[in-house]
Amino acid sequence: MSRANRAVRAAVLATVIASSGTVAVHVATTQEGLDGRQAAVARPHPLPDNGYRYERLGTPPRTVVRARGAIVATFTDGARTAVITGPARTFSEPTRTPAVVTTTAWVRLTPQPWSQHAETADWFRPWLDAAVADRGDDVLAVATQYLDGAPAVTNDKSVRYRGDASFGRADFHDYLGVNWSFAPGVTAKPAPDRYGALDAAGFVRLVYGYRLGYPLRDEAGRGAGLPRTPAAMAAFDAGAPITTGRLELQPGDLLFLDTRRGGKGEVDHVGIFLGLDQSGRPRFVSSRKRAGGPTFGDDGAPLVLDQPREKGLGLRSARRL
Repeated sequence: MSRANRAVRAAVLATVIASSGTVAVHVATTQEGLDGRQAAVARPHPLPDNGYRYERLGTPPRTVVRARGAIVATFTDGARTAVITGPARTFSEPTRTPAVVTTTAWVRLTPQPWSQHAETADWFRPWLDAAVADRGDDVLAVATQYLDGAPAVTNDKSVRYRGDASFGRADFHDYLGVNWSFAPGVTAKPAPDRYGALDAAGFVRLVYGYRLGYPLRDEAGRGAGLPRTPAAMAAFDAGAPITTGRLELQPGDLLFLDTRRGGKGEVDHVGIFLGLDQSGRPRFVSSRKRAGGPTFGDDGAPLVLDQPREKGLGLRSARRL
């Protein structure tokens, strides 16, 4: 079987029904989302000094790194999230759902946004070598450390920074119970009655910002980085927007949704794409009121992307940070 045929066979085509019509979502089980047409135009660039080959693909523009034919990593233009191929892991949440997600994707942040030919930059090779060997917590592991029943863990300052989170109109610093400086002279204090709670955007900010170091803005939009609300995140001008007819989703992508029945297409929810479950359904994790906190379970509405809009879920766009 040719490489292109194997890639086609590995991909899953799901259908998301949104109020604006039917959107075809191509969820790639291989990191590069390679299909037959892309394989025909990919131009590998061998670099003899490191044994890697680099392929440029489109929709969205990205660089796929290969070694001996196997995918090592995928980097998307404008984004800091890179998908590294590593040992398979299985994520589960038995109190909420029988679904399990098994993936070889490890999602990590690069020091700066990717651009074409960035593999020639001084930072790249040391970073890639370290990322390929790293088995520490990545985006997906961190995101699942706040699910129902997750054990509490404190740091050396006695701050509970991970563990089962409840739902509330709360940002990451409310969950932590700490003051947070967003910019010079801009410090937010936690609400004591929101300790241990997270809303959808607060959950994403806890994962990407507090835990993994992505810059954050305050509630008024001051500072640099990821905004406070799902709608503002959807309009965020950094990273790589994934808004074409065929959404080439990768684990770690932010998904922006309208969860209100009869809604007008306005974004009111955000989640993190986790991958395909054992039934081949694309599943994401988010903090939800009905579930009482972060989950990839099915309380209220299934957290998958291939269900009718009338069940209370409408995918509007996606972004790769």
